[in-house]
Amino acid sequence: MDEEYDVIVLGTGLKECILSGLLSVEGLKVLHMDRNDYYGGASTSLNLIQLWKRFRGDDKPNEKLGLSKEYNVDMIPKFMMANGGLVRVLIHTNVTKYLHFKAVDGSFVYNKGKIYKVPATDVEALKSPLMGLFEKRRARKFFIYVQDYDESDPKSHEGLDLSKVTAKQLITKYGLEDDTIDFIGHALALHFDDSYLDEPALDFVKRMKLYAESLARFQGGSPYIYPLYGLGELPQAFARLSAVYGGTYMLNKPECKVEFDGDGKAYGVTSEGETARCKKVVCDPSYLPNKVQKIGRVARAVCIMSHPIPNTNDSHSAQVILPQKQLGRKSDMYLFCCSYAHNVAPKGKFIAFVSTEAETDNPEVELKPGIDLLGPVDEIFYETYDRFIPANTNEIDNCFISTSYDGSTHFESTVKDVIAMYSKITGKALDLSVDLSAASAAAEE
Repeated sequence: MDEEYDVIVLGTGLKECILSGLLSVEGLKVLHMDRNDYYGGASTSLNLIQLWKRFRGDDKPNEKLGLSKEYNVDMIPKFMMANGGLVRVLIHTNVTKYLHFKAVDGSFVYNKGKIYKVPATDVEALKSPLMGLFEKRRARKFFIYVQDYDESDPKSHEGLDLSKVTAKQLITKYGLEDDTIDFIGHALALHFDDSYLDEPALDFVKRMKLYAESLARFQGGSPYIYPLYGLGELPQAFARLSAVYGGTYMLNKPECKVEFDGDGKAYGVTSEGETARCKKVVCDPSYLPNKVQKIGRVARAVCIMSHPIPNTNDSHSAQVILPQKQLGRKSDMYLFCCSYAHNVAPKGKFIAFVSTEAETDNPEVELKPGIDLLGPVDEIFYETYDRFIPANTNEIDNCFISTSYDGSTHFESTVKDVIAMYSKITGKALDLSVDLSAASAAAEE
């Protein structure tokens, strides 16, 4: 413990594990500690007995639910965009060799009380019952513009500078109706609320392209992939990677107190009376609670079911996005479903999550619109957790703190945080131009 490290990472949540892996690959000497005796921090994966302990306070789950060890219930359930940031990080670090992915069956959106498949291309737009005949044609034209758009080819811009034109102005040009804008903005471009409409359209168009390209990748029903046995595999895979490059891991280290010098700079971490020295500290908000600020709360329900979500074409894995406007809310609601098909539950069992940014103190009532779409559930657990962002200045204190996980059911915001933190810690941009086919073989097994 009394060695000096370049970086000490506290907490083995997914963000911390990715950073630990990236920094080890970069050649930095990394010590990674966690006060818990398990990997994953807030983003851990629980078996049935652990789930019962956490939500019911005892270790006697209902025997009808099957074997405890056949459950891998992710506490931060999120799908990965097949061409998205997380998959690029996995390939960049070669962590794909430790993981097996499987495509997710369906991507859906809630509109006027019903669930619809999300149309992502000009061809699907023409078939979608979400829109009337004339709207389908307008949407098709818009999708073709997005598909053909190439930032480096001015011919494809149709005279629009998307770094200046707002998303709203671009959409207005194609005359799309509010309901169409709703599903495109929230279920395709994956924006959490409608603030994107007043921002430059470039990011919005890039997000739509990412969705369409990810969808085309595996010719499945969705642009998402998910690891077999759930996300609990990810932190452990990055831990292995870090170890290969000389990183040191220590679980079950009580306290993990960050030590500061007279100038307020972190210089080490003390646990069990020993201090390991370092130049920088990376951690989740729980390790430096006086250097973060609360910005909101996530309300969610964890459900065990014996059937897929109704009206999702019997999808054994699916995401349903309920745009805020459809529910008269300020932020979207998300349904996430996974099952024995991804080895996260015994045969015949499905795990569903309903999550949203909390706007009240009553998750049971607030989540009802999502829970009502699930049909009968065998068990349901409710939880609300706080979301924090860093409030420190890392140039002053050498501390780099991740933001808490949001309520969305996909990883794009998580990866943005990791990439931004990597650049702050190393002073370098992370190059994620990789050969995406490196993950596809694993995805199809």
